[in-house]
Parts: sequence; structure tokens; C-alpha cells
Amino acid sequence: GPEIVVIKPLGDVFLRLLKMIVVPVVMFTLIVGASSISPSKMGKIGIKVIVYYLFTSLFAVVIGLIVSSLFGVGRNLGIDNPNHNPVVTVTEGPSFSDTFLNIIPTNPFEALSSGNILQIIFFAILFGIGLSVVRHSEDKKIRESANIVFNIFELCSEIFFKIVYWILEYAPIGVFALIAVVFGTQGVKVLNSMLSVTVAIYIAFLAHTILVYFGLLSLFKINVSAFIKKSKEAIITAFVTRSSSGTLPVSMDVSEKEMGISKSIYSFTLPVGATINMDGTIIYLGVCALFIANMVGLDLTYFHYFTIIVVSVLASIGTAGVPSAGLIMLVMVLNSIGLDMNTDVSVSLAYAMILGIDAILDMGRTCLNVTGDLTGTVIVAASEDEINKDIWAQ
Repeated sequence: GPEIVVIKPLGDVFLRLLKMIVVPVVMFTLIVGASSISPSKMGKIGIKVIVYYLFTSLFAVVIGLIVSSLFGVGRNLGIDNPNHNPVVTVTEGPSFSDTFLNIIPTNPFEALSSGNILQIIFFAILFGIGLSVVRHSEDKKIRESANIVFNIFELCSEIFFKIVYWILEYAPIGVFALIAVVFGTQGVKVLNSMLSVTVAIYIAFLAHTILVYFGLLSLFKINVSAFIKKSKEAIITAFVTRSSSGTLPVSMDVSEKEMGISKSIYSFTLPVGATINMDGTIIYLGVCALFIANMVGLDLTYFHYFTIIVVSVLASIGTAGVPSAGLIMLVMVLNSIGLDMNTDVSVSLAYAMILGIDAILDMGRTCLNVTGDLTGTVIVAASEDEINKDIWAQ
């Protein structure tokens, strides 16, 4: 009933904190990620790994959208909202060239202040690559100054991770308040749709693992069951900690000891993977965006689907490897298709339902992310002949 609205501000605080953190987290992690790759390394290994990550990311979002369309997630569940602002349906999406041009900011500071994520991502990657080149300059003075700048960004990135952790400390209270409001205003019928989203996402995770990862491993003549056995420690750690970055030491250990991969490969592919390769997050973003759009009655056009694909892939690059970072990115994807929590109460109600099950989704999400990083690392190592074949022969 209406009494439940008393605790709504507790949930709103959490939503506002999440929105506050999006831009700085994306910006600093991307700049640090792009600038920590040395230009020489950027060469062969870099191209292979980035092609692999983009290729699997693209597959991930398509699998996510197909599965959620088949399941019709959130479709038969309109939100009852007395003061519901009708969602504007965009009939005419901007042309492809406009969409593409819009990625390039005319004023990066304006993009930062208005929270235009695609433009921020573009600018941050460009800045990071520039910083990487300057860090390897011939001139000692420039090199030293560049490293100072790099250290400052790295520090900022660490500071924001700390803030993300604090926000997540508050999360249980915020999530509880948001979920209570959903159940208080919508009744028990929402349980069903929460279950359908969870099932849809896990089916998509499984499909992606079998079709994409196991398919690629077989293509490169790598024994899939041996791969599972060797990587299980890292995969279990990912499932429990829900953090790609937290699992990084374990993934590196597994790569060296269990898989016999040379350090020159995994010391590059794994940290880059933990930063930019987030297939689990991408599937989650696709399914959840579709779920929320269906719930608030937004008819998605091909333009919306295209936007979800582009923003999900790019957002995953900016997703920090901390627990529940996907939640922050979901806000971004929703904004990109015109669903704003500030102006539409029903969007924040639908988002609150995802919040309630996010921990369960996050376990599978991180698990898939780490599996993807290890798969990529093995494939690149095999293609560069930097892998100990004897270990695999056992």
C-alpha cells in the first residue's frame, strides 16, 4: 500500500549514488586500461586479443537479445503505476551515420557534464592511447611527466573503486528498500518475472560458453575438458567473489602453473581482459534492458537494438571489475535508449526488480567473464606458440 513509500528515499539514495559514480569510473578505468598497454605490445598480441574480445562481446549481446526475445522477458507484466508518465516511443531513429558521428564528442567536457557515455568512452580511450605513447617517449623528461599523469589517473581509479565498495556496503539497505516498494506497489506477481529473467540470463550464459568459448577452443585444437579442469579454480573464485579483478591473481596463477602459458602473454591478456572483456555483463545488459523496456511498454525498434548492442559492448569495456559494476552500466544502457529513472517512476521500479536478483546474476556473470579471459589467453598463447604443450598432454 501507500505506507510503503516511507522507505522509498532509502532506495533513491542508492540509485543516486550509482548514477554519481558512472562517469568517473568509466573514464578513469578506461584511461588507465588503455595507457597501461605499451605501444610495442599493442602490436601482434594486442590486436589478437582485442579482436578476440570484440568478437566474443558481439556474440554475447546477440545471444542475450535472442534468448530474451524467445523468453519474452517482462512482456506480460505492465507496471501498475498511478502517476505513470507514458514512455515516448521513438518511431524514427537517427540515421546510422548520425549515430556513428555522435560517438565523437565536439566538446569532451560537455560530454562529461551531460553524461554522454559513448562520447566519454571514445575520449577516454583516445586519451589513454595518447598517454601510453607519451609514456614510452625517447625524451626522459616527457617520460617522467607522463608517468606522473598515469599514476594520478591510476590513483583516481583506485579511489573510485573504494567509493564503489562503500556504495555496495550500503547496497543491501538500498536494495531492500527498492524491492519493498516494488512488492508493496505491485504485489507478488513480480516474483515470476524475476525468475524468468534469471533463467533467461543463465541459459544465455550457458549457450555462450558452449557455442563461443568451447567452439573456439576446439577450433584451435585445445582439449575442452582439460581446459575446464585446469581453469576450475579461477572459475569457482569468480563465482564466489563476483569480481573479475579480485579473481585476477588466481587466473594468472592458473595460467602459469596449470596451463603452462608464458608470462609475456598472460600478464597482458588477463588484466586487459579483466578491464574490457565482459561477455557476462554484456549478456546481462542486453537481457535486462529488454526486460525493463518490455515492462514499461517501450516498443523497441531496430535502432534501439543497435544502440543496445553498441552501448553494451562499449560499456563493458568501461565496466570496472568490481562486484555489481554491471548495475552501474545498466543505468547507462537504459539512458541510451531513452529510459530515464529520474523522469519515469516505472523505469526505476523495473530497475529495482533487477537489483533484487543482481547478486545471483552477478555470480554467473563474473564466472563467464573470467572463463572468457582464460579462453582468450589460451588461444592467443597457442597461436603465438607460447604454451607448454607437455602440460596439456598429461
